[in-house]
Amino acid sequence: MKSLTLEQICRIVGGTLHDVPNASLLVDGSVEFDSRKVTPGGLFLALPGARVDGHDHAAAAIASGAAAVLAARPVGVPAIVVDPIPHDGRAMALEHDLDGSGAAVLQALAALARASVVELTESSGLTVVGVTGSSGKTSTKDLLASVLAPLGPVVAPPGSFNNELGHPWTALRADESTDFLVLELSARGVGHVAALAATAPPRIGVVLNVGTAHLGEFGSRERIAVAKGELVEALPSAADGGVAVLNADDRLVLEMRSRTAARVVTVGLSPDADIRAKNVSLDADARARYTLVAPGGEVDIALAVHGEHQIGNSLAAAAVALECGATLDQIAGSLAGSTAASVRRMDVRTRTDGVTIVNDSYNANPDSMRAALKALVSMSRSGADSRRRTWAVLGEMAELGSESIIEHDSIGRLAVRLDVSRLIIVESGRPTRAMHQGAVMEGSWGEESMLVPDDASAIAVLRSEVAPGDIVLVKASQSVGLWSVADALLGDDALLGDDAQQ
Repeated sequence: MKSLTLEQICRIVGGTLHDVPNASLLVDGSVEFDSRKVTPGGLFLALPGARVDGHDHAAAAIASGAAAVLAARPVGVPAIVVDPIPHDGRAMALEHDLDGSGAAVLQALAALARASVVELTESSGLTVVGVTGSSGKTSTKDLLASVLAPLGPVVAPPGSFNNELGHPWTALRADESTDFLVLELSARGVGHVAALAATAPPRIGVVLNVGTAHLGEFGSRERIAVAKGELVEALPSAADGGVAVLNADDRLVLEMRSRTAARVVTVGLSPDADIRAKNVSLDADARARYTLVAPGGEVDIALAVHGEHQIGNSLAAAAVALECGATLDQIAGSLAGSTAASVRRMDVRTRTDGVTIVNDSYNANPDSMRAALKALVSMSRSGADSRRRTWAVLGEMAELGSESIIEHDSIGRLAVRLDVSRLIIVESGRPTRAMHQGAVMEGSWGEESMLVPDDASAIAVLRSEVAPGDIVLVKASQSVGLWSVADALLGDDALLGDDAQQ
């Protein structure tokens, strides 16, 4: 963040200094919520959690070099203390069910992030880019970081730091040397995206799609569109440099053009899109090639990331880069070298014996599940007359509400229609049983669709039956923790390598 004194931070967050011998002490290190990651001159966030209370680690953070602690009560070491928020006035929470003390610290963090970002925008010309959508945010964020890097220093979140803690934490990574700040904005209700956008006001906003992620919390896709559109509503006007990048292939996204004062740039496969893809093809590893058509010309694109869905993500990244001054050749070069930077997101690896593991287990919703299954089948087509055997190890898609059974049934049926060779479904209740039943009813698969009780059972089946050359996709919502299956299969590679040397 921009370097500030303890007194300045205290004033920004509306707190009180406690046990501070020097209010003019400069905070010029990072802001951390993990005391083990505190750097000299940094600020430690004392967040109370379900199992650990950060206040108990305040002294350790100071001993590690932190200048002070941002806390909800005095902790016996230099601290900026904010008052707990009453239950009926708590800050917005996307994922963290915090008490009044925790909400107060998060609210203070958001205020500090906003002050830092606004100052850096005005004094250093920082460009803030916000990305939202039901799926693809993290992949697009990674692509954005790649295409903007040739233009100047970029700060982007590791993984999916897109909620009320990770969003301001990432924003505070930007300092006077940063040219671009790329942020994801997640939502579990109306008003969440607006609150995050207020924390780090973007000049450029990207809306990827309106799907069915968190449908159980929103109730309808139209309600999801209301929430996602809050990003373009937060942008400055066209006269002030605001730019909204909208997916021309998604009706609900395209309709958001009436909700913003920013200049609108559309992207997609539609011939009416301002920036579009033509001559699309996929190679044997489901990596897309296409010609990018923009107002300034055309360029051939060869993506390094896997899946046809990455075309739209890369077009959005290209549109932002063009707005920031990149050339078409720079964009093509950056996209060609941009691989999956976030863990468990279409992470494709091939073992010593030729078995390919597609670890897409970080999260799942119906849209991303369909995209992953299509990518799996595309990768299996190694030639005109040959095809690799495919395995889909799937778990529950969470937070779908009343549509959960229907959506899981649909995914099971899709796996059959795509001709996935074997389907292993890790059971966690009615939704996963519906996925298995959908597959059986669609294709009368018999044993080709298998319902197993846990990840250990899935691992046992795969170790027994997977053969060299097979492709295994692993995908489920984060709460399922299905990455253990991918980790186990990849961990087996060391043993395979030892066997090969004997």
